[in-house]
Amino acid sequence: MSIATRINLSAPWIDERDEELVLEVLRSGWLSLGPTGPRFEALLADAIGVPHCAAVSSGTAGLHLCMRLAGVEPGDEVITSPYSFVASANCAIYEGATPVFADIDPHTYNIDPAAVEAAITPKTKALVAVDIFGYPAEYDALIPLCEKHGIALIEDACEALGATYKGRRLGSHGHPAAWAFYPNKQMTTGEGGAVTTGNAEQHELLVSLRNQGRLETSSWLQHGRLGYNYRLDDVSAALGIGQLEKLDRILEARSEVASRYGELLRDVDVETPLADDPDHTRSWFVYVVKLPSAVDRNEVMARLDREGIATAPYLPSIHLQSYMRERYGFSEGMLPVSEDCSARTMALPFHARLERSDQERVADALRTALA
Repeated sequence: MSIATRINLSAPWIDERDEELVLEVLRSGWLSLGPTGPRFEALLADAIGVPHCAAVSSGTAGLHLCMRLAGVEPGDEVITSPYSFVASANCAIYEGATPVFADIDPHTYNIDPAAVEAAITPKTKALVAVDIFGYPAEYDALIPLCEKHGIALIEDACEALGATYKGRRLGSHGHPAAWAFYPNKQMTTGEGGAVTTGNAEQHELLVSLRNQGRLETSSWLQHGRLGYNYRLDDVSAALGIGQLEKLDRILEARSEVASRYGELLRDVDVETPLADDPDHTRSWFVYVVKLPSAVDRNEVMARLDREGIATAPYLPSIHLQSYMRERYGFSEGMLPVSEDCSARTMALPFHARLERSDQERVADALRTALA
């Protein structure tokens, strides 16, 4: 199968406007800490519906800074979902805390509020709630739970830009939220991410922490606190501005691609993503199907690969990653719902400009592989 006919897992939507904005920054010579970063932050804050936004170098960096906002320290515990990208748990480890996993809902794939409550101990300092695959977590249950126990709530919205929960954009429900703009996300800055908040003091701290702990009043080589080099450069911010200008078009196109998959896979023996309801509007990040329990997923993926179709096992359970097993003694059977999903879920090629003919190839190949 030639590269020209291969259907890749994802692809960013880059056009002439993106190139124009990036070229402007390159020609300006002001590649970092210039005016483009604040412009990007203002546009992103407006898109999410929050007053404050701090752009950072990655979603992982954003989650780490959220741990600092929450005051997480060695000896603390941070609850999160096992069915997520590893950064959702690693951010706690960076601060010397212990990750604690609460199992997920088998339909939404998001963390189960009842499992969160059962996992709370006197050492629990924070909860990282993940909006997995762009589907909103249950904040009407999680927010009161965190308030009741004095736990900081951090939203890992890295896969969910544009999603809404009960009519409001994710990120605008009163707690800090981390975002990511890797090339497979809804929009991209290359690498890059952001943290949004409604709290001015938190924003001031974020701006300092991402910039080596510098203070607004200090000179370039004076540092008021321990910080990090988590800045987003102006070239990346320029690309982000171009992406935000067409964000509504991107989200609409991704939704249309997802709808076509739903139609094309109607007679295929897979479980397709949960549909929206009045409380939850997904922002489409990836298109993940769940295979029947008796099916060999590796063989299905191999068959699709031979047809020139990329797939991926989305997502391995974090607690069963080798370093997690070795460091904390996690093992199979601890989180059965997550583990079952991890064994059976698979991402299909998905992006805003995926052609219907390519989707038909994917559906036909998957139908044949399962047969």
